[in-house]
Amino acid sequence: MREEFQADLNEVSRLLVTMAESVRAAMRKATTALLTADIEAARAVMARDAEVDALYAQVETKVADTIARQAPVASDLRKVITALHISADLERMGDLAEHVAKTAQRRHPSPAVPAELRPVFREMADAGERMAEKIITLLARPDAGLAAELEKDDDAMDDLERDLFKVLLHDDWPYGAETAIDGALLGRFYERYADHAVNVGEQMIYLITGEPAGNRG
Repeated sequence: MREEFQADLNEVSRLLVTMAESVRAAMRKATTALLTADIEAARAVMARDAEVDALYAQVETKVADTIARQAPVASDLRKVITALHISADLERMGDLAEHVAKTAQRRHPSPAVPAELRPVFREMADAGERMAEKIITLLARPDAGLAAELEKDDDAMDDLERDLFKVLLHDDWPYGAETAIDGALLGRFYERYADHAVNVGEQMIYLITGEPAGNRG
């Protein structure tokens, strides 16, 4: 039974790594669509979001099946429940990348953000990329120290969102309310992407230490 349980955990881990790689690629491509008005990139992100949803469903099914067959307790139960929480956050990260892509599609053939905002969005995308990369590493090799770094990475994302709002709310903003609203929503998508990455880090710390952390939802 123990070997069977470990095989189940290995399969769940494989699915989570695949999800993490997919949502990292999705946000990268969505940012390309956003900044360069690349409609094909936007469509690709939206089309592939269904794959992330399917992976999420596979994790849910595998976890439920494992609990039913193996009746894990203590640390073993923590492993499968943590995996379920992580998959939910990764699925949401994929949704947020899709939201960015949809904004790019809606504004096509023009870029969805004016030139003044592109540097900060590039920085936000870079911050999200670093966080997603850390998640992939954590899922392969759990490390509480690396997981804790995600909180500091999120602080940097929050700072970038504040920088974005300074531009949007400046008296000299020349593009009108609709573009400002788009910019604010896009900033929120990247900020929430980072929040869900922090959730994953907190779940990994719980997995390693057994001590629960707060969840950002």
